[in-house]
Amino acid sequence: MKFNIVGVGEILWDLLPGGQQMGGAPANFTCHARALGAEACLVSRVGNDDLGHEIIARLDALGVHTDAIAIDALHPTSTVSVELDAGQPRYVIHEGVAWDFIEATSGALAAVRVADAVCFGTLAQRSEPSRSAIISLVNAAPPPALRILDVNLRQNFFSSRLINEFLAFANVLKLSDAELPQLAAMFDLSGDERSQIRQLAERNLLRVVACTRGERGSVLYSEGRFSEHPGLPANVVDTVGAGDSFTAVLALGLLAGWNLDRINETANTVAAFVCSQPGATPPLPPHLRQLFQPIKSHA
Repeated sequence: MKFNIVGVGEILWDLLPGGQQMGGAPANFTCHARALGAEACLVSRVGNDDLGHEIIARLDALGVHTDAIAIDALHPTSTVSVELDAGQPRYVIHEGVAWDFIEATSGALAAVRVADAVCFGTLAQRSEPSRSAIISLVNAAPPPALRILDVNLRQNFFSSRLINEFLAFANVLKLSDAELPQLAAMFDLSGDERSQIRQLAERNLLRVVACTRGERGSVLYSEGRFSEHPGLPANVVDTVGAGDSFTAVLALGLLAGWNLDRINETANTVAAFVCSQPGATPPLPPHLRQLFQPIKSHA
């Protein structure tokens, strides 16, 4: 039996210098989870326009379930202007788009009720309709499910109140080394990086905290234990989607019962490959797909 993975939140077109690419952190996460062998479903909303229909076609082709993606007759499919500065993305996220109006539809609720892991972020909470819907959806997941909060501090679409609210629903937190100092300021976290990560976990009763650090690798923390990885060399084309691939490996590794070091090594391997390719969800080569064969089914 394959793991059931659900991403909840934004899906969009990143308007990159080299052309448009499908993106959005929950969508990227879901696509990577599917590429690694999971049954994957995305809960989101697109416009009744060419860009929206193209998203559905792309996801169908990748094997991602699209039954929980609603079609919005009033609001357009989301686009994001992306500029790359030394390979690092800078985003201009347009408002009033379809995923600002996500609903907890019967199809979406059915998907999360059988999920082994649900991943949701902060960006899609910028509008009240989506925020309320995502709360309902995350609450509908089975008690043993992973509830992964992926912090995405973009533009002005976040607040300490919002993040604190969603930490209460999460049992796994993923953030970056750029976001950790911002959370430290919001929540009065003291000490060095490890101390701040530990405080986030202990104060919010989190099972795991993952902090990605770009070329410096990542730190994982769980129940008093740290795992630190120095990162792997990569010929960086762009870093879009690399963090989302890391989150997908984190989810599947935790579900498979892997130890932190194994998760960390594998997640960095996949993320380094994603950095070496254009776009957020490049096809994984066979040698990487084979790395995950043991976690495709329960023992």
